[in-house]
Amino acid sequence: MSESKTDPRILRTRKLIMDSFIELSGKKEFKDITIKDITNEAMINRATFYYHFEDKYDLLEKVLSEVLLINLNCDTIDQNELNEEAFVQIFLAITNFQKSLSNRCHRGYEDTIARIIREQLEIIFYKMLLKRHLTDEDQALKINAIVLSWGVYGASVEWRRNSNIPPEEFIKLVIPHIMKGVEFESL
Repeated sequence: MSESKTDPRILRTRKLIMDSFIELSGKKEFKDITIKDITNEAMINRATFYYHFEDKYDLLEKVLSEVLLINLNCDTIDQNELNEEAFVQIFLAITNFQKSLSNRCHRGYEDTIARIIREQLEIIFYKMLLKRHLTDEDQALKINAIVLSWGVYGASVEWRRNSNIPPEEFIKLVIPHIMKGVEFESL
């Protein structure tokens, strides 16, 4: 289904389902939310739900991806270069995203959340690296984007577990070291 040419009614229904799911996730744990709960909250039938999503896990993934992209404000990030300001902005978005999820998604879904965060970060970092190195798609840049995505995600997890300093200060401690690695010349 192409987002750019999709009927506005389809987009509204999809958003209604996602909003209903978010509303329910504030009241119940994910494992306790049923398709019936979602369809009742959205005032739609099951067939409509399954037209838009495979199951509640697919819905969870789509909701998390969309919320993360909103937190990352991808339009702003896409226009930025890979510099200190971009790292701080990305790190703050990730830590805010994780804080907002702490009440809604419980431990059983950390792997899904982690994967979604890393995948989105990998895409963002790869685009930024391409701008910085002005090269065609390059395997070294792809690997660097993966390393950066895992590193930033790991730093956000560590900050959440053990840090009592603001996230901006936390990430600024390591940015000079990260930037040295980003400065590599493409092979």
